[in-house]
Amino acid sequence: MNIILFGPPNAGKGTQAKLLVETRGWVQLSTGDMLRSAIAAGSDLGKRVQAIMDAGELVSDEIVIELIEERLPEAEAAGGAIFDGFPRTVAQAEALDKLLAGRDSKIEKVVRLIVDRAELTKRVEKRAAEQGRADDTVEVFNNRFDVYENQTAPLIPYYTGQGKVVEVDGMGSVEAVAASIATALDG
Repeated sequence: MNIILFGPPNAGKGTQAKLLVETRGWVQLSTGDMLRSAIAAGSDLGKRVQAIMDAGELVSDEIVIELIEERLPEAEAAGGAIFDGFPRTVAQAEALDKLLAGRDSKIEKVVRLIVDRAELTKRVEKRAAEQGRADDTVEVFNNRFDVYENQTAPLIPYYTGQGKVVEVDGMGSVEAVAASIATALDG
């Protein structure tokens, strides 16, 4: 099963993806994590995308699709992929649909985490203190949230039109959100 965890920055997509990896054995395809790893490794790709990410902007579709395509065989072998932070634009969603169709696969569910922006701001501040990520400042978060609303939120009608969106309250405890996601996937 291929699913997308959908929601604004800091909605808990990464946390829930990791739980799905543990409970279902699927592969998490987090473009943010992949890009941060490239930056940490000092690779050519990492150098190209560091300034873009530090400003809270979106990395080009070509780079992101390339990262996803490299990891799909691993996800297929595991029985599913959890797309976390991707796609972020309708163009990326269309490219993903095409890529998966070429592999006789598809996105089966889009789990939309419904959260409150004020609560997300608190999460950013907490994560910044705990992890010290350069892309976790209130200013960068606000920019990322605005980018999400302008460029990523249009994916909601795209996937709703395909009948794939299930909404989950993302404001509960990690365990409560995970239980709601499990119900949405299995129901």
